[in-house]
Amino acid sequence: MRRLILALILGLLLGFLFGYTASAVLAQGEEPPAPSDNEVNAIAKNLYCPVCENVPLDVCPTQACIQWRAQIGDLLAQGYSEQAIYDYFVAQYGDSVLASPPARGLNWLIYVVPPVAVLLGAVLLYRRMTIWRQAEELAAPQATTSDYNQRVEDELEARR
Repeated sequence: MRRLILALILGLLLGFLFGYTASAVLAQGEEPPAPSDNEVNAIAKNLYCPVCENVPLDVCPTQACIQWRAQIGDLLAQGYSEQAIYDYFVAQYGDSVLASPPARGLNWLIYVVPPVAVLLGAVLLYRRMTIWRQAEELAAPQATTSDYNQRVEDELEARR
């Protein structure tokens, strides 16, 4: 019994060392399942058609895009990860195929400039409104209650 357990452990150990497992041996005859359209479109929606301008790959009706979606399906069936497929298309067609460009080179400005512009606009608007408020306060007549009371009393005295 001990020899059998030792042989099984030794066999598993050698199998793992050389990359063979029982499931790999059993699955050699099976083909991996074909990716669904949802899996393909989930990746294709993050890519833009290199031929058509500003058209996502998942909705582009051109024959080239149909072929590229089929190519995504083939790459998924071969075991490519989502990032590997993006890298493949970037290597073939450049960064312009990505829906969101990587933050490197001058592309980082796309991520930095809008928030900075909104923040700067908010600060400028706040300062301008403060200046307007101060200008309104200076322009308004500064009547004090004591002056008002004095005028009322003077008018009452004049009517008596």
